[in-house]
Amino acid sequence: MGNSRWLGRLTGVLVMGCVAPTGPESPSGMMAPAQQPAAAGIVQQVAGGGQFVHPDFGVVTFSFTALRRDDGNVTGRFQQHQPAFGFTYKGDVTCFAVDPVNHRAWIGGVLTHTNDPDPITEVGDEAWFRVLDLGASSTGPDRSTFLGFEGGGGIITSEEYCATRIWPDDNARTWPVEHGNISIRE
Repeated sequence: MGNSRWLGRLTGVLVMGCVAPTGPESPSGMMAPAQQPAAAGIVQQVAGGGQFVHPDFGVVTFSFTALRRDDGNVTGRFQQHQPAFGFTYKGDVTCFAVDPVNHRAWIGGVLTHTNDPDPITEVGDEAWFRVLDLGASSTGPDRSTFLGFEGGGGIITSEEYCATRIWPDDNARTWPVEHGNISIRE
């Protein structure tokens, strides 16, 4: 291969690596959660990864990072995978809300990849989930939900989901995180 073609491919790889807001993917293909906010201007961060067991879908692996900058802009990525069904969902974060007193966060965005044939889970559709960061408390492990989609709970958009901040009593429909962690930082 000529030097100019090789250099062009190398440059493309380097540029692609620089635009991802969450860091590299792990060997399992899941995004690695971002570490401490290193970039100036990040005022809030919610990040996590691991797995939980859903009563209908079985094991669900997940990872996400949501960042809010001091100018109010939100960036980040999320993904969930259901090994039992082979479905993977990936998306860009467009909104999130935090309840620092109760250690809760709501994250919403737009799907950028899905292999689920359901028409409400197509690329460009909105999806959302919520998480609970219990830290090193003795009250139990962190918790996460499976993705919600348009119409679920009467919610239509991610922005509506983030603004409404629905949280059922007793952490209903959240599942204990295994082999992972969720972190909410302000």
